Amino acid sequence: MTKKLFILALFTLLNTTIFAQHFELGILAGTSNYMGDLSNNSSKIYLDESNLAGGAFLRYNFGERWVARASFNYASISGNDFNSNDAAISARNLGFKSSLLEFGLMGEFNLTGYQPYGLYRVFSPYLFVGITGAKFNPKANYQNEWVALQPLGTEGQGLSQYPEREEYGTITLAIPFGFGLKYALTDKINLGFEIGARRAFTDYLDDVSGTYVASTELTAAGNQLGAALSNRTGELSGTEPVVVPTGTARGDDSKSDWYFIAGITISYNFLDNGLMGGRKRGRSRKGCRGSSF
Repeated sequence: MTKKLFILALFTLLNTTIFAQHFELGILAGTSNYMGDLSNNSSKIYLDESNLAGGAFLRYNFGERWVARASFNYASISGNDFNSNDAAISARNLGFKSSLLEFGLMGEFNLTGYQPYGLYRVFSPYLFVGITGAKFNPKANYQNEWVALQPLGTEGQGLSQYPEREEYGTITLAIPFGFGLKYALTDKINLGFEIGARRAFTDYLDDVSGTYVASTELTAAGNQLGAALSNRTGELSGTEPVVVPTGTARGDDSKSDWYFIAGITISYNFLDNGLMGGRKRGRSRKGCRGSSF
């Protein structure tokens, strides 16, 4: 009797372990947004600046609770001073848009446990956190053309008289975190919803961070386009570019920009149903034999 119980317990443990661990491949479709210097001085998110986002992911489920995930996402972010009700901010008259290509590695924790095999646990909220790398490229609309801002050094980057103003890179690390919900439609198909924030390790997603360099200095260095796009206050009144003294604050006090991705997910579980399928087939055959008597 003891031997039979031991074998049954071992079989149950082996079966649970095999089916608790599995790969999952899926896609995300949703929206993205941003918070930084051009979203009311990093104080709020404007829903009107929401853009499309999408991506793909691969999960490895270690069990009902812990999951490792690799993901690749495309998102777009944008911001504009005209969204603000603050006259001083709207008078700055800066705006941008940028695409984002993101690759991330994250860990997930299913709060109530999740096991699609046999539809054992079909629903769970989850939390996630990890590390991502993102490629960005802020652009401004100038004379009906989108102009890349990073090469222009709009805050005096690259000027010999300001060696401390170094050019910023267009690849950044970020810390993603958030929560989601997942539901097993079948033991192979999952449907979910996720919302996550990313704290970037840069304050230049929008090309705005520090202080002005006077437009006259940029012009003197042969950077007329950079001078025109560093301060666009004069465009509101149709006057000549407004000269702001070097050292005047251009960005806010925040040292990091944020972006957000939310969307619906659908994924496919690569489950080996062999053992369970074998038992079901066995029961079916037994039932057929019994009915022949």
